[in-house]
Amino acid sequence: MSQQNKNNYVISADIGGTHITAAVIDLGKKMIIEDTRTRLSVDSQGTAAEILKSWAAALKQAYEKFGSPVQQVALAMPGPFDYENGISLIKDLHKYEAIYGLNIKLYLSEVLGIDATAILFRNDAEAFLQGEVVAGAGTGSRKVLGITLGTGFGSAWSVDGIVNDLNLGSRLYKDSIADDYFSTRWFLRRYREITGLSATGVSALILMSKHSAVVRTIFDEFTANLSLFLNDIVLAEKPDVIVIGGNIAKASGMFLDELTSRLTSHSESLQIKLALLGEDAALMGAAAGFDSRSGVNILFNANHPGN
Repeated sequence: MSQQNKNNYVISADIGGTHITAAVIDLGKKMIIEDTRTRLSVDSQGTAAEILKSWAAALKQAYEKFGSPVQQVALAMPGPFDYENGISLIKDLHKYEAIYGLNIKLYLSEVLGIDATAILFRNDAEAFLQGEVVAGAGTGSRKVLGITLGTGFGSAWSVDGIVNDLNLGSRLYKDSIADDYFSTRWFLRRYREITGLSATGVSALILMSKHSAVVRTIFDEFTANLSLFLNDIVLAEKPDVIVIGGNIAKASGMFLDELTSRLTSHSESLQIKLALLGEDAALMGAAAGFDSRSGVNILFNANHPGN
């Protein structure tokens, strides 16, 4: 395989709070090579060795499924993180505490045998929104606010296809920061505070919601908090569209209509949409950094199917 052809391929990964998804991206054809898709569980509260071993294993499996040389790696990574140097700055967020201060770029370079300069990191919310703007729910809109609701609260802002991380999760909200209110742990903590019981996740609460007034009340409280937090941002920045992704978005039936009603009461032209591409958006958005020939704004094939 020629060097030019080698450079058409990227091993891309989306780092979540409980898993990693990896796949090889064909930059020439603007597509994910489906046969290489790999998803492994990750204990984000495990030791540094456990976390890094899981990440490396997923990248290696995607590479092995592809069966040809790949010398470029891209990762969509939650923050705070030193994206240029590949050093984790995550602390006090109840996830990935063990890798604080570690140089992930050098680690992956050594275990994968890939030059450190060929390993790129991108904020996960930024990578997610890049994909959705190009070929998902944000397509055709000039100003797009993207938020991800899951293990953490991610946010990014796109104007004319240029996407940047917003880091709204670190913004003060009530007695803490936004990340503590718009993430899975808020739901679990609130349910425990009210009932004294533990729930395994938001999906479990959704199942309870049909017969539990308490759970419905918790979702109502979440919706009120999120609309209050976003309202000032909507008024100041005037996005055309808000795109919502992340695992909590799967519970959109519990909050989307009310959230839309509250936010559009002051901005009638605003649209609120659910993300369309799933994990594919972050995988492609991360890999976009290597597409120097055509630029990130046309990285996707417009016909690329989402999850």
